[in-house]
Amino acid sequence: MHYIDALNDKQKEAVFHLGPPLLILAGAGSGKTRVITTKIAWLIQEKGYDPRSILAVTFTNKAADEMKTRVLSMVDGAENVMIKTFHSFGAWLMRRNSHLLGLPPRFSIYDDDDMVALLKTVLKTVVKEKITAQNLRWIASSISRAKDKCLTPDDDLSAIDFDKSFHIKYRAYQSRIEEMGCADFGDLIMRPVRFLRENPQVKKRLQQRFTVILVDEFQDSNRAQFELLKEFYYEDNYLCVVGDEDQSIYSFRGAEVQNIVEFPKIFPGTKVIMLEQNYRSTGNILKLATKVVEHNEYRLGKNLWTKNKNGDLPVLYQASDQDEEALFCAHLLKDGNFNGTAILYRNNYQSRAFESLFIRLRIPYRIVGTLRFYEREEIKDILAYLKFLVNMKDEVAFTRIINKPPRGIGGKNQEKIKTSPGNDYLEKSKNILPELSKKIKDNLVYFINVIEESLRIIESHEPGEVVQQLIFRSGLYDHYKEKDKNDNTMKLQNLEEFVNATASYPGGMEGLALFLEATLLDSSNENPYVSEEKVTLITVHNTKGLEFDRVILTGLEDGLFPHLSHSDFRDDNDIEEERRLFYVGVTRARKELYFTCCIKRLVFGQYISQYLSRFLSEIPRDCLQPFHSIKAESGQYFSRGDRVSHPEYGTGTIDRRWDNDDEEMVIVRFDSGRYLQFITGYSKLEKLQHS
Repeated sequence: MHYIDALNDKQKEAVFHLGPPLLILAGAGSGKTRVITTKIAWLIQEKGYDPRSILAVTFTNKAADEMKTRVLSMVDGAENVMIKTFHSFGAWLMRRNSHLLGLPPRFSIYDDDDMVALLKTVLKTVVKEKITAQNLRWIASSISRAKDKCLTPDDDLSAIDFDKSFHIKYRAYQSRIEEMGCADFGDLIMRPVRFLRENPQVKKRLQQRFTVILVDEFQDSNRAQFELLKEFYYEDNYLCVVGDEDQSIYSFRGAEVQNIVEFPKIFPGTKVIMLEQNYRSTGNILKLATKVVEHNEYRLGKNLWTKNKNGDLPVLYQASDQDEEALFCAHLLKDGNFNGTAILYRNNYQSRAFESLFIRLRIPYRIVGTLRFYEREEIKDILAYLKFLVNMKDEVAFTRIINKPPRGIGGKNQEKIKTSPGNDYLEKSKNILPELSKKIKDNLVYFINVIEESLRIIESHEPGEVVQQLIFRSGLYDHYKEKDKNDNTMKLQNLEEFVNATASYPGGMEGLALFLEATLLDSSNENPYVSEEKVTLITVHNTKGLEFDRVILTGLEDGLFPHLSHSDFRDDNDIEEERRLFYVGVTRARKELYFTCCIKRLVFGQYISQYLSRFLSEIPRDCLQPFHSIKAESGQYFSRGDRVSHPEYGTGTIDRRWDNDDEEMVIVRFDSGRYLQFITGYSKLEKLQHS
């Protein structure tokens, strides 16, 4: 039990708990992964639980892999514990019961792009009006949101989409995807929920199999995931969920913070244990984060504390514009601490100013959260070929590969193939051959031969060899070799890396299906922790689970962070989630924390005056220090009507003056006609005279 010794008293209490449901409220940096993995090891080694009876569910492959690695290092036999993401567990359950669900054992899983492609085909016969690509993505998003809430086309969908015909589009899409023997991400949760409700015998068997259920990052769960958890729960079994309501930041993905806040009401008798000791941040960083998030009312509440040193006070810098904001960050990086520094922003487009400057100054950087490896065009192409080999009823995969690379089989001929007789698209392709011109016929025969040759070798060759031959035979190799030459890209190198990715999977159709499932359910971003020293540029949403010695949280202006202005928030839930996002950003910092905001910002080619983020005004005065404060040096104060000077904007007059939590705020009407807002203690304003 050596792994118990490193735990604090509250962590031990959580590990040793058995009986009624347990909710572990784990504050940022409080060691929650250590607790949940130690609990698994303790249940096996000390309480004699069969590892096969333990189900641990989390939200990303990265988190699941980390849990597996930690548990395996603690106790023998832990390889039999089922540790999966919600979606991979749903896929496992569906494959195990595919015959009852009316699915092939190796059904295809559709991502967002696949959904849009299928909708484009399906809706041609459902609606008369032309639907734009943007509308298709909106419909796909609405279907996903409906499934996140466990809603079918027959349920009331008015809260999902205001379009009165949405249920018709949803029904047509769902009928088609089920007819093809495919499933999208939403199906991986919703269909198991409905399946368990309709098959009590299967439900009972699974409840007997999994007598311990643990859920990590529970604050990120959506309604469908919560419903799946409730279907699995049985009062004689043990249920433990771990999460932090103050870090619930994914409502745009369907996450519902009420799942964790209302958990004790939904599961009566729930024991709540709070992990409040933070091991990550300095005392001053932690104090600031706590003071801001305390403004949220919809929370269970924790009082985080740390034995770490207080450290330096967080710093606020008010820049003139986004270029000066980037210069400030470059100034901080003069110490060479690239790998230990992260620059955080609310929206992806904010990275431009930093990228432009860092390229000029030769500051090495990486961007996290942009296009992922498996989302690249060339990778989507080879994935579509593999998906078609596994399921030749997959219309979206067939549509992508039949003319990729271009082989003259356009839209009209594709429609002929799709409407010809046959059980799948390979059979349909063969049946249509007599009706085609010689050139199109020859090209289609070539495509058929590529597929059939791949099917012939798939059981006798390793996956990597099958994929490599498919890349060459399909023509993708020559196609992307030419693209690389003309466009100076590295698409062939990406295809080579894709071949490498298959190396750890077994041979045969089953191994290929396992590889496809793991690939399509991989929700992790590019790993920011690489050996090469680089500054990390990243959105606040993508920092979840990461930590850095130095964090610079940029763009703290109303309308940017929070992303809506006062008048645009629909209700308190909007601003509370934005505040939780701010809290997440702050608590990524171990030792140093900086905030930046701009007086003006370039928007659509014009400079727009910015107003300070309300979150800055919620920080107590003793929790923050200015960067180069003139007021701190001179002790000057301002009144309405004072004449002032600024080194960049020239002279002007104080138009308005007020106090905001002991900070003096002014709006200056400059002689140029421009109005700008300043925190005087953080500005370069100088008083010229009293009016």
